[in-house]
Amino acid sequence: MTYLKGVYWDLDGTIANTELEAHLPAFNNAFKDLGINWNWDTNKYIQLLEINGGKNRIDYYSKQINYPLTDDLIIKIHEKKQSHYLKIIKKNCVNFKTGVFRLINELYKKKVRQFIVTSSSKKQVNLLVEYLFNGFNPFEFIISSDDVEFRKPNPLPFLKAIQLSSIKTYNSIVFEDSNPGLKSSLAAKLPTIFVPSNIPTVLDKSIKLDCILDSLGDENNPANVVKGPKLQKTYVDFSFLNNYLKTIRNAKN
Repeated sequence: MTYLKGVYWDLDGTIANTELEAHLPAFNNAFKDLGINWNWDTNKYIQLLEINGGKNRIDYYSKQINYPLTDDLIIKIHEKKQSHYLKIIKKNCVNFKTGVFRLINELYKKKVRQFIVTSSSKKQVNLLVEYLFNGFNPFEFIISSDDVEFRKPNPLPFLKAIQLSSIKTYNSIVFEDSNPGLKSSLAAKLPTIFVPSNIPTVLDKSIKLDCILDSLGDENNPANVVKGPKLQKTYVDFSFLNNYLKTIRNAKN
């Protein structure tokens, strides 16, 4: 029996590692352009990633260091940041995480519907998808920060995605890599698999997960299940995801 009908992918840190590779240098370049004496190092940026959304991150940091910014200046910084981000992506600085393209392609061939739910802007998402997939777009739609009033960890992005797809939550799976993303998908009652990015993440104690992987794996780089069903192969595939949903259904019955 087929249980899996839809997969909601987070983008940054889930499909590709982009935060340290593209977003962080883009922020610092924007600060430099506008004469703002800020330079986020890796540790500071990792802390700020708990604040979802670029403009929110800038605003939060300005208040944290008592360096107030006007709304107009925050928007200007973010626009500059987006411009630098696009340039960095075009320089081929970002790649798929292990096993991601393989799994997306398999699900596409199995006619499993796929979507992106992210806190990035539509412009950034479209460019990254175009760059990574090179004209092949397996995603039926994208929910970006431009499409919702509240970003993750609010459940609204996933609730909107559920409404648009009309797929039952028990026939769906989410892939996420961060505390805000996990809180968002779980609050929307979606089965969620945590696959960490290259940024060290200490899971919030309030987050209860039943499936944690170190990667999606491939033939040369085996995945490891930290928590959840056993792998039948060296990597995550359609059968694993379908069995995961079956296990959840059986546990509830």
